[in-house]
Amino acid sequence: MGKIAFLFPGQGAQVVGMGRDIYENCDAAKKLLDAANRELDFDLLELMLEGPIEKLSLTEYTQPALVACELMILEALREAKIVPDVVAGLSLGEYSALVAAGAISSLDAIKLVRERGIIMSEALPAGTTTMAAVLGLESDVLSTLCSNASSHGVVEIANYNCPGQIVIGGHNEAVAVVGEKALKIGAKRVINLPVSGAFHTSLLFEAGKKLREKLTEIPMQEMSIPVVFNKTGHYQDAELIDLMEAQISSAVKFQNSIEFMIKEGVDTFIEVGPGRSLSGFVKKVDRKLAVYQVEDLAGIQGLVDILGGKNDE
Repeated sequence: MGKIAFLFPGQGAQVVGMGRDIYENCDAAKKLLDAANRELDFDLLELMLEGPIEKLSLTEYTQPALVACELMILEALREAKIVPDVVAGLSLGEYSALVAAGAISSLDAIKLVRERGIIMSEALPAGTTTMAAVLGLESDVLSTLCSNASSHGVVEIANYNCPGQIVIGGHNEAVAVVGEKALKIGAKRVINLPVSGAFHTSLLFEAGKKLREKLTEIPMQEMSIPVVFNKTGHYQDAELIDLMEAQISSAVKFQNSIEFMIKEGVDTFIEVGPGRSLSGFVKKVDRKLAVYQVEDLAGIQGLVDILGGKNDE
């Protein structure tokens, strides 16, 4: 049988109540979240379980909350002896992937993304930048549209999610102009995304430098399993700190990452966290792949029943 990959979602997957079942029934997960709650400067536990969604959706709070949820689920998966051969994450989810690979500790990751969220929020003034998903247009055509709209502000490709779906980000007017032109030349839809800024664009280049200062404070270990990185769409080819600094202002090559993992022998993908966006992206790359999503104990038990002894082979 082929290899198993864990995929960790990024911002946008958060929901009030996420992780409750895992927190209440997995001792290791409860211990992790309680420890993180003591370390952070706000009540992480209350925000995750009780909301409000308006606060949970603010970047500086979303990032530690979502990573904490994903890492609690990871603890429960480990207890169930479901382990990956390779890991990847979409944007923020890459930090959960690094924990799964043994590169950084769970607590360090949660504290780090709290700082990352603050840095990103401060770098992008509220209401000035945005992102939109463009459906049904080739990347080279969309890239040309972005270049031609530069007089309206910065607008760039931010995410290569899956066949037929590319995300652009930048200044509000420039994103709107590209969206309008995309529809005129054949895009099926343009969907404005509910995000607080233009992530993974050059507008965050200086924020990457600030993030690097925080990254230097975090102990990093040799990875026990490989990570497929957003910036390159393949395994590590540079210093980890360089990749993570660049990630914040570079396009996310998620489709490339999935295609690379398939070539490496992965035939089973498990989305670890709330929501099913990544599962949908994988299916659009190859519908024949086995794709699962887990966010509670019932989902984990279902995986145990399905996978059987695959991890022991």
